[in-house]
Amino acid sequence: MPTTRERALDAALQLLGTEGVRSLTHARVDSAAGLPPGSTSNWFRTRRALLRGVVDHLAEQERADVDPSGVPTVHGAEELIEILCLLFEAQTGPFAARTRARYSLWLELGSDPELGAPLHHQRHEFERWTEQLIRGAGLPDPARAAKAIMALSDGLILHRLTVDPSLDARPILSRSVRSLST
Repeated sequence: MPTTRERALDAALQLLGTEGVRSLTHARVDSAAGLPPGSTSNWFRTRRALLRGVVDHLAEQERADVDPSGVPTVHGAEELIEILCLLFEAQTGPFAARTRARYSLWLELGSDPELGAPLHHQRHEFERWTEQLIRGAGLPDPARAAKAIMALSDGLILHRLTVDPSLDARPILSRSVRSLST
């Protein structure tokens, strides 16, 4: 059973992902988590502390889903494309609210030296994870390819979440991986 703190953080992520950064108040989090008034502020005294807790909680959840140290073995471009498509579907499907929360946090905190640092660290970890996938697939210049694929994926994810919920990313990801293979 989740602790009161975990319930508050889960509710905060859900609020961020469905209603945006302005929705993140202690009272709204308490209400969304079904907690007594004041519970969230017991854990996070200020809004800044709550934002820091949410950033850390988001990183923990994402690491649990895709362990950056446990890169799956990939044999060739087709397997890489399949993994990228699965990640795309997860980020825009079951984890869509969390993805929106991540984007909200980036826009709000990305340039903040303290609160943005964990976001940058998490991004760097996923770049390394993606680079290892690409290296396993045998693509040349894995570091450059990882940055390109992640930038493309961010655009595709944002497009599906905001403009075209039925976007089929597979042909675009396939073309991209094939172009990076040469």
